[in-house]
Amino acid sequence: MGNRLSKIYTRTGDDGTTGLGDGSRVAKENLRVEAYGTVDETNSAIGVVLAVPALPPAITRCLTEVQHDLFDLGGELCIPGHRMIDSSHVDRLESELDGFNDDLPPLKEFILPGGGPAAAACHVARAVCRRAERRCWSLARAENVAPETLKYVNRLSDLLFVLARVLARHERGSEVVWRRTQK
Repeated sequence: MGNRLSKIYTRTGDDGTTGLGDGSRVAKENLRVEAYGTVDETNSAIGVVLAVPALPPAITRCLTEVQHDLFDLGGELCIPGHRMIDSSHVDRLESELDGFNDDLPPLKEFILPGGGPAAAACHVARAVCRRAERRCWSLARAENVAPETLKYVNRLSDLLFVLARVLARHERGSEVVWRRTQK
């Protein structure tokens, strides 16, 4: 691959539009741009998790693979009709989810987002991923979005929740349970 981004600014977006992967131009607040933009935010939030020192290697491996998937998913959303995420991606997330969840105690109460730096960052990534899922569903209600894409984002937010639990235990030894106010 040559220099794809030899010049960062193009001035083509100064009119409030942006180019999709198929060459068409849409408003910057277009549902498709919102969807792939929020997937990019999710990827960046995962990058913050990965920047925390001394993560368990299995989590580093898993989240790095997810980051590659999210680039593909963003590309899929950027090019109408293009498909890059399939059922094998969803299956892999489910397998990762099951593996990480196996050693966790069952939840009896809600837990507070937090733990240590990595767990807290993972909770932020989960919340951003949930927003990405909502944006993808908004797009899916207006245009064609592959069902595997929607499933992938849903499973990813579940995986990030489980990883946050694993990281809280890794960093602090436990999670903080929500103290329900009794009335």
